[in-house]
Amino acid sequence: MVDAHCHLEMRAFEDDLTQVLNRAWKEGIEFIVTVAVGLDSGRRSLSLAKDPRIYVSLGIHPHYAGQVGKDELRVMEDMAHHPKVRAIGETGMDLYRNLSPRRKQEEVFRWHINLAEKLGLPLVIHCRDAVEEVLKILDEEGVPSAGGMIHCFSGDGSIAQEFLRRGFYLSFSGVITYPKADPLREALKETPLDRLLSETDAPYLAPVPHRGRRNEPAFVVETVRTMAEIRGIPPEEMGRTITENARKLFRIEEVMT
Repeated sequence: MVDAHCHLEMRAFEDDLTQVLNRAWKEGIEFIVTVAVGLDSGRRSLSLAKDPRIYVSLGIHPHYAGQVGKDELRVMEDMAHHPKVRAIGETGMDLYRNLSPRRKQEEVFRWHINLAEKLGLPLVIHCRDAVEEVLKILDEEGVPSAGGMIHCFSGDGSIAQEFLRRGFYLSFSGVITYPKADPLREALKETPLDRLLSETDAPYLAPVPHRGRRNEPAFVVETVRTMAEIRGIPPEEMGRTITENARKLFRIEEVMT
């Protein structure tokens, strides 16, 4: 199994990160993609990537888009050449919290799309209450040739089809285990197996039976188990499929530990 999207650099893990990682490896997690949300977050993420099983996605979260200028973006681009950086993001639009001006979110999102294309890396997209806006920008700028993933996909079947049609992988989080997530489970049923990814978004969105606690990469086991039940296949098969999908998207060969 893999955790294709989490935030190991956050303060929630600063006291026990070694134990958190040991639990993940013990559960059979082959590798983790830790996702930066800004410059300092990116620096901390890259320091963690000294572990051969940890990779990085580098970007500016839409919440912080309003806080960055051209100088910060230039530094981010330089950082993105690091060999452990395997994706650009998370980026996108969040019109639910609106913590950055919409115009600035759009501007920074477009910058990420073009950087991903320039570097030949996939794009990691955050999309909350902004499906029409995200799709419009993707169609205007073009989906990067390396493709990308919709992180913590939370839409229904029709939204899933829009992203699948544009070549994206859909990454499912612990939300798939929540009682009121029936539309999301239906979307999972309609998603081709070769387009599925699993994630925790740790420290957020812990799956049942850990809901309400700090999430961590080891808990992706519960998400994968639920995904397998929904699709009617053994958990081991779902885990292998997701791992192969993640290797393909992030261009990760066999991890040597």
